[in-house]
Amino acid sequence: MRLPQKSPRRQQLKVLRKLLKKARFTEFGQKYRFDEILMDRRHPGKKFQQLVPTSDYNKIYEAWWHQTLEGKADICWPGKIKYYALSSGTSEAGSKYIPITTDLLRGNRIVMVRQLLTLRTYKDIPVKSLGKGWLMIGGSTSLQKGAGYYSGDLSGITARKVPFWFQPFYKPGKKIAKTQDWSKKLEEVVRLAPQWDIGFLVGVPGWIQLCMEKIIERYNLNNIHEIWPNLGFFVHGGVSFDPYRKGFEKLLGKPITYIETYLASEGFIAYQDLQNAKGMRLVTNQHIFLEFVPFDNKNFDADGNLIPNPEVYMIHEVEEGKDYALLLSTSAGAWRYLIGDTVRFVDKERCEIIITGRTKHFLSLVGEHLSVDNMNKAVQLATEEMNLSIPEFTVAGVPHGLFFAHQWWLACNDPVDEALLREKIDQRLKELNDDYAVERESALKDVYVKVLPEQKFMEFMRLKGKIGGQHKFPRVLKGKMLLDWQKFLETGSLNS
Repeated sequence: MRLPQKSPRRQQLKVLRKLLKKARFTEFGQKYRFDEILMDRRHPGKKFQQLVPTSDYNKIYEAWWHQTLEGKADICWPGKIKYYALSSGTSEAGSKYIPITTDLLRGNRIVMVRQLLTLRTYKDIPVKSLGKGWLMIGGSTSLQKGAGYYSGDLSGITARKVPFWFQPFYKPGKKIAKTQDWSKKLEEVVRLAPQWDIGFLVGVPGWIQLCMEKIIERYNLNNIHEIWPNLGFFVHGGVSFDPYRKGFEKLLGKPITYIETYLASEGFIAYQDLQNAKGMRLVTNQHIFLEFVPFDNKNFDADGNLIPNPEVYMIHEVEEGKDYALLLSTSAGAWRYLIGDTVRFVDKERCEIIITGRTKHFLSLVGEHLSVDNMNKAVQLATEEMNLSIPEFTVAGVPHGLFFAHQWWLACNDPVDEALLREKIDQRLKELNDDYAVERESALKDVYVKVLPEQKFMEFMRLKGKIGGQHKFPRVLKGKMLLDWQKFLETGSLNS
């Protein structure tokens, strides 16, 4: 059967063949018989799934990627790996070294240009904003030098390799982008803000919001449009924007267009290609082969670890409304790699997804199966009812006698009735999640809410060395991260 040219299944199989062909002479390609997969013209996807195992970071690093850090070539991708994105996720203590190749960066750039071209379809688009400055607040472009490689934030590596035609638009410019001290970088952005005509903001919502607040405070403005009248777009990603929306809008003089992207250290996975779209469209025809594992008790253990030989679906086999964990095979030598995010298809025909959480960031102490998506929605609904801005929050499971409770910490600089906020969040979660509603009647005995100044969250991230760039505050705290947070709230520091 010949598939239509634009069929996502056909596009994905073409990408798979391209990846396998390029990597077939690597050590990984030889071990897992890429040539044999390529010879299967009828079902290369199924053959790939049969012969190549799934892996998470620890598994692929210990077996393969550590060799590339030692300078060995042709391990999982042709040639030597010269760049690594340092990614600590939001819970693990040590940094992960994610390989970055020229092929991956080229693919990311092509997707970026495609996304820009989709802006032509947006209604009432402020055309003059397109030719103005782009303020990208990311990680430092000053990379750490290893034995034959460089490592740092993906945003830093990407900004360091900004194409020449883009440089006149790019702010804060190469010199400031190199700054490793986040406070100094922010101070420079605030100082130079009046000299720039910014049309686009690009970054993680929390850090961009903080930047705008500091500019408004420094120059005694009513809103950010008094200094940047042509600001028309905010390109964001990494976390759900909903908790930030209200706080963001307080800083604006007029509405702007929000554009969501899904750019991870492992590659550019999806982007919003229509104004007011329900989700982001997966990139199915460029440099990433995608697979989907149903996020349920059959495929994941109680700690969110993938079981051996899980059930895995290709793009044409998924269903709308179900949560899946993503497996990626990329042009940087990731193969059937569990990225750790969970997604849900909101429009299968258009391959549109929303990010619903992390495989390890959910709460299920007693079977309540509370996802980050549930939490985001509950906070958003509660803040709308109470007219509050809550840009950050985090939740942990805590003991309650012989049973359990949820402890919430929420960032808010407005006066808040904690008891009312607790009641609203609890009620909304019961409406959003049947399992939660059932467990609140039995083993999940209580919900505690503590409101803190937003600066507390930022200070904790600063002490953890996770400032700016792509660092997000974890929505669920477990293990060492939870102990560090509790200690920080008690003593104001992380030191013993």
